[in-house]
Amino acid sequence: MASKFQIVKIDDQFRFHLKAVNGEIILSSQPYTSLASCKKGIESIRVNAPIAPIEDQTIEGFTTEKNPKFEVYEYKNGDYRFRLKAKNGELIGTGDRYKSKAGCQNGIESIKKNSVEAIIVEEEN
Repeated sequence: MASKFQIVKIDDQFRFHLKAVNGEIILSSQPYTSLASCKKGIESIRVNAPIAPIEDQTIEGFTTEKNPKFEVYEYKNGDYRFRLKAKNGELIGTGDRYKSKAGCQNGIESIKKNSVEAIIVEEEN
């Protein structure tokens, strides 16, 4: 079994989820208006995720990294989340909520590892 980008169409919009080998969603995209732009988003992940540094916004006085980058932040309820931004600063996708910062960082490492080889699967809803 391989990791995969699962493309789903909901109403008139397309989204993708990067799923790890175990089937867990490790990254979700923003909505796209076309399948072609959704696939460009996937390619952006493949290019940017492996080289993107992590900007830990939970540390006081954190260092601002250049895009592309992963931004780790604390969510309202104390959970940790991350978002991946492209070279142009556009949001590519967001991660799930994690109870610990270490879990959040493991999610980022999983994306860096899984995104390059992941297959693309288009699914109807």
